[in-house]
Amino acid sequence: MTRKKWIIFLGIFLGFTVLTKAQETLSPFLGLTTQGTVAGISTKVEKAIEAAQFQIIGQYQVADKPDLKVICFTRDDLKKTTAHFKDRGALASVLKIGIRKEADQVEVSLLNPVYMFVAYFGENYQEEGKALKTIDQDAKNILIHNFGALTDFGGSLEIDELEKYHYKMMMPYFDDPIELETYDSFTQGLSYIRKKIANSQAAIKLVYEVVDEENQTAVFGIGMLDAETGEGTYLPTIGERHIAALPYDIILQKNTVSMLHGKYRFALYWPELTMGEFMKIMSTPGDVEDVMEAITEE
Repeated sequence: MTRKKWIIFLGIFLGFTVLTKAQETLSPFLGLTTQGTVAGISTKVEKAIEAAQFQIIGQYQVADKPDLKVICFTRDDLKKTTAHFKDRGALASVLKIGIRKEADQVEVSLLNPVYMFVAYFGENYQEEGKALKTIDQDAKNILIHNFGALTDFGGSLEIDELEKYHYKMMMPYFDDPIELETYDSFTQGLSYIRKKIANSQAAIKLVYEVVDEENQTAVFGIGMLDAETGEGTYLPTIGERHIAALPYDIILQKNTVSMLHGKYRFALYWPELTMGEFMKIMSTPGDVEDVMEAITEE
């Protein structure tokens, strides 16, 4: 092949690669329906998670409803890999499975790992692509090997859109977090947040805590159970099927604790929301911020 032909071939190949990437889409959730009870399916899921060498770090009844449950889990290779992404990468160190009773069936759903990885890491995802793809497949196999084929749901975004996602013009991106508080040190901040959560009078639940002393990061998953402003208020409006996006999380890095903006995070995991539906929960991002400030501010 002559040099000229090689250049033409390379240009066509790269153009096709870019086009393929732009056209490929990802959905935020993968799920299936099965027979049984929430308790029975939960036990089966827990055993499958542990058999895949993942560690269950927390679980709770979303909105305090027995028919809505989320199981949160992680693994050493996941924590190690996500720690390489310094811009709140540890938020992706927790995977989640939702279990939801509907009529005479139970829906089991997985927050799509690769969807989260691409959204949080953007184009830098490829830096740890091999390790993240292994984790992604292992997580999906938890359900595939024990329940059957999974179906995408919850909307879809093209990969290049997901890498730099925001809901609408002037809306926040992943790298527009809300900084909640700054402490004297990581150790002081960790101790303070733990104490505030333990002594909180609000209707919240600490679902999980993932601490990396070496990299000075800590992620907290906080269930919001308040009857007026919590999960039970906004989920019926935007969709209970998406419970595997919960609980909401905050991250302490070094001496600063922050959270993803609600207008980013809710839109990311409910990408099908119309502007009209989004407006119905317009107070929710602020409600979430109020709760997280209450457990972090000095």
